[in-house]
Amino acid sequence: MSDETPREPTGAEEREYWLDRSSSVDLIIRILIAACVIVVLADFGYHKHGDFHFREWFAFDAIFGFSAYVFLVTSAKGVRKLLMRSEDYYD
Repeated sequence: MSDETPREPTGAEEREYWLDRSSSVDLIIRILIAACVIVVLADFGYHKHGDFHFREWFAFDAIFGFSAYVFLVTSAKGVRKLLMRSEDYYD
């Protein structure tokens, strides 16, 4: 057994993580797209009983969820511009 403690990699021996590879990121994106397609196609497999008529439309939940996501991200960017302080605000 060695008494050496692990040390931080420096310079040329920097460690490469699996998310640093573009092929891994591409794989995650493909898996997410496949999951989204499967969930939307599962909409054919059952009969919906929505409180309102539009809730029974094909892929309504997926479209509504994506729209809500886009709205939240874009509105957060606007709020960030409004609330952002300079880098040396607390100095």
